[in-house]
Amino acid sequence: MTIKGETFITNIHRLNDKGQGQAAVWRKNEKGNERKLRLTIPYTLVGEDVQVTVERPEKRRWKCKPDKIITPHSQRVEARCPHFELCGGCIWQHFSYEEQLETKTNYVKEMVRSEGFDDNLVAHTLGMDEPWFYRNKMEFTFATDGSLGLHEQGNFRRIIPLETCFLMHEEMKEAVLEIAHWVKNYEYSGYNKDTHEGIFRHVMVRRGFKTGEILLAIFATESPENIAYVDELVQIIETKYPSVKGLLWLENRDWADRAQAEAEHVLLGRDFIYDELMGYRYRLWFDTFFQPNPKQAENLVDYAMEFADVKETDTMIDLFCGVGTFSLPFAKRVKSLAGIEIVETSIESAKRNAKDNGIDNTYFLAKDARHGIDEVLEQFGTPDVLLLDPPRSGAGGKVMRRIGRAQPERVVYVSCNPASFAIDIKELSAFGYKLEKVQPVDQFPQTHHVELVALMSRE
Repeated sequence: MTIKGETFITNIHRLNDKGQGQAAVWRKNEKGNERKLRLTIPYTLVGEDVQVTVERPEKRRWKCKPDKIITPHSQRVEARCPHFELCGGCIWQHFSYEEQLETKTNYVKEMVRSEGFDDNLVAHTLGMDEPWFYRNKMEFTFATDGSLGLHEQGNFRRIIPLETCFLMHEEMKEAVLEIAHWVKNYEYSGYNKDTHEGIFRHVMVRRGFKTGEILLAIFATESPENIAYVDELVQIIETKYPSVKGLLWLENRDWADRAQAEAEHVLLGRDFIYDELMGYRYRLWFDTFFQPNPKQAENLVDYAMEFADVKETDTMIDLFCGVGTFSLPFAKRVKSLAGIEIVETSIESAKRNAKDNGIDNTYFLAKDARHGIDEVLEQFGTPDVLLLDPPRSGAGGKVMRRIGRAQPERVVYVSCNPASFAIDIKELSAFGYKLEKVQPVDQFPQTHHVELVALMSRE
């Protein structure tokens, strides 16, 4: 017989790599044998005693929310957002920002130590004076009834309707809510992921923090010509939100649940906005990858420059260069810079951004990292400095070993995943590189994510 609804009192002994509490209890099964039940309990902190009810304790692993916090952590605080514990946007509003930074520092140290490096090289995580309203881009999803919001934590089938959000600028929120109200007012349907029916799928909003310009993009399965009252929406946005420099309607009929476009309609203004970073101007389209926290992105660039310590005579490679976020500031300080990125549209943007900023000593190549390095080395020789900012999965062993064989004097690694970072840099140790320093930077307050900048020098 299956036992259901069994209650336990347990202690949180660690947080997993998703920032969720971990605990374990021993229980006797139906045969009288003791078995360990491993519990994942979100919204808890290390050291807390909690009460939980497990619906299916016969399973070895189970995820459940706490019924009660019996012994709260000294740094536990009241969450600011009414959607907390429902919305999957930010899951760390329940403890102080100082403790968040400490937890992130310890996590980076743990990852560095796990691969045999000295964790004393890890500095304290650089936080923000105001750890709210920092995101320059957000994406929201329509429920089947036309409500707009964010996915429930751990459940991509359920949408939490948006009332407020403390991660983005107030004007971004208001403009998004205007679209949501329009959809609900005319009782348009949201997209059903199971039946693949319905009209509205997503809304994306991005805002230039230096320029204040806003870009809105509506993703739908129909052309705007087939939908009534679109002109009314355009007039509302144009009248009430002068900061909106672009309103797009993007057709997406693909079954995959991604914010992508098969056809683009510019309903208002232009299809991009401008923003600035480190004094350089960038054009941002709806699908442009750009650092989502501009203030902390500038700190990342500052640390990268400090660690790289470039000279006017240096040559440099920027691997996974994107639209040139690091390329442009560095290009002004070195003899020449080659950027490599597999996404062709990003490379075109990088070229355009370099031209817009009067930079003419760059070479941008649309190719995967491994083969792109070979081509650049063949043309330009070994660089003095190599900077890489790979995706969360890391650069991978083949790319890191290719970097090691190239023998640049200094390697600056920018990472959004300390675990893959530590694995990657271990590959360089065999080629005579030494880890010099690691600086974590908190790009995403109220979440478990942490970025870092690290320097490895050739011994």
